[in-house]
Amino acid sequence: MIGLKRTIKLCDHEKEWEREALVKSFLGKTVDIRIDRPMGSRHPRHLEMIYPINYGFIPNVYSGDDAKLDVYLPGVDVPVREYTASGIGIIYREDDVEDKLVAAPNGIRFSKEEIQTAVNFQEQFFKYTIEVL
Repeated sequence: MIGLKRTIKLCDHEKEWEREALVKSFLGKTVDIRIDRPMGSRHPRHLEMIYPINYGFIPNVYSGDDAKLDVYLPGVDVPVREYTASGIGIIYREDDVEDKLVAAPNGIRFSKEEIQTAVNFQEQFFKYTIEVL
């Protein structure tokens, strides 16, 4: 199991660095994603939110919220349940405890603006910055 260890010895700055290092370790790497919210599905708690892109996680990798590391998957125009893709970007949430990986089909890249447009349906509620390869 890969992920953050919650310890009282780490100060907030060290936790932030570990969180960033974890998600950054997937940039440019091939990742196996399990999609739990395929495009067209509804958010489990906010039923008015419909996912315009596939959204899932990397199994056995845990993020800052002690849940699996979330992944947006733009560039796949049909609902999928699993997908192998390349990590192409990161969404750093400044007002939340977790960041998000952005992955795409191998060989495809998106600009910051294209990613922002694709993820705005959910990220509009947070203050964030985007890093791309």
